[in-house]
Amino acid sequence: MLNRSEKIEDNKVKLEVEVEAPDVDTALDKAYRKVVKKVSLPGFRKGKVPRRVMESHFGPEVLHEEALEELVPPAYEKALEEADIDPINQPEFELVQVEEGKPLLFNAVVEVLPEVELGEYRGLEAEQEEVNIDDLQVDHHIYMLREQNSRLVPKEDQPAQDGDLVTIDFKGFVDGEPFEGGEAEDHSLELGSHSFVPGFEEQLVGLKQGDEKEIKVTFPEDYRNEDLAGKEATFQVSMKQVKEKQLPELNEDFVKEVSEFETLEEMKTDLKEKLLKNAEEQSKTKLEESLIEKVTDASEVKLPEVLVERQIDRMMDEMENYLRRQGLGLDQFLELSGKTREELREQNRPEAEKRTKANLILDAIAKKEGFTVDDSELDAKLAEIAEAHEDQVDRIKGILEKQGRLPSIREELRIRKAVDLLVETASITMVEPSDKKEESGGEEVTAEEEKEETGRAEAAKEAGEEKNGKEEINKDSEDQ
Repeated sequence: MLNRSEKIEDNKVKLEVEVEAPDVDTALDKAYRKVVKKVSLPGFRKGKVPRRVMESHFGPEVLHEEALEELVPPAYEKALEEADIDPINQPEFELVQVEEGKPLLFNAVVEVLPEVELGEYRGLEAEQEEVNIDDLQVDHHIYMLREQNSRLVPKEDQPAQDGDLVTIDFKGFVDGEPFEGGEAEDHSLELGSHSFVPGFEEQLVGLKQGDEKEIKVTFPEDYRNEDLAGKEATFQVSMKQVKEKQLPELNEDFVKEVSEFETLEEMKTDLKEKLLKNAEEQSKTKLEESLIEKVTDASEVKLPEVLVERQIDRMMDEMENYLRRQGLGLDQFLELSGKTREELREQNRPEAEKRTKANLILDAIAKKEGFTVDDSELDAKLAEIAEAHEDQVDRIKGILEKQGRLPSIREELRIRKAVDLLVETASITMVEPSDKKEESGGEEVTAEEEKEETGRAEAAKEAGEEKNGKEEINKDSEDQ
């Protein structure tokens, strides 16, 4: 039972816990029956040493470890419940007293969620972008479909152009000496992809199959390899093959091949609906992010380091999963980027702190509003997940329960209520989409193009997350 609790520093609480003497004696008896099985002393058969003899020989402490394992966890959990405390880290225990015939006394110092000084979160003012999908965007996505289904055709006697896929051998030299990583054979490269040192790909334009050329470039001053940064290099290049993309004709045969529709107009109508839905979701997400940022900026909370580190862990896991889907390991990425794992963690720290604060603020709003999630709401969410995976609800629930993910899903639903409250009570002004033109790397980019690119990135991200989620559930299913 809990004797006393007190806040000792920042977001740490000290619990003074007492377990009644009869319970201590019972635990010590159980500990003796377990420990004695391993004890041998002269004059006694193994496992038959009387308790008093064993304690006099080894000391009464011989039973304490087993007894404490029996007594402390439930007493600690009960003390947390009585003090209405949700710990965010493992406790530090201090044993005060453990002795036969007397109560067990111990202290537990535990880190808890910090107090949040909430700013105003009802009636916030925000802007939301209007959504409009025009024919140009639909045509662009159809063009992207044609690109994805293009075929590569050799250009034996024609010069290479931007967009062509070339196969080259190359060998690089700096100050007349070859350098590590500067040589390759049968290397595939899409001209215009800007995946090589600036100036390299441009000098391949115009070459034909069988041509050879000496190319000179200068590595950027901030190049990841410090030994090459800012230096001039010469590459001996052999053009082994040139292929160009040939897009399929936009006709009914193509429509039937890439969709479930019979005519181009049907496919366009469906694509426009999907683009509109995606754009509406993006607009809503931007609005929610804007409102969360406003209330976060208006609120105060001291961030526990343990929560920030956990958020960094999640971000590192997200990155590793994303890289794995691209066929690249995290260690390979670190090598290519010239960063250590710790440097990458520190790079993620500002965003992790921002996310951690937002999560604490939303949790505080949910608590203040008294938001809870009942079983029917959880079941509805599980039905939604099951439908997305084309599976049975009971089976999905069993898998998620085995994975220990049901509490986190319930918590996500509770926090979602806080976000919905921000939106429902906000004063929202509808505005035109972002500026028609924005400067990007010296080139003008239309807002439509940027929105299309964002849409593709989000769609790819969502597809990847859904695929990863399905793989995780399916893997667990196979284990069963």
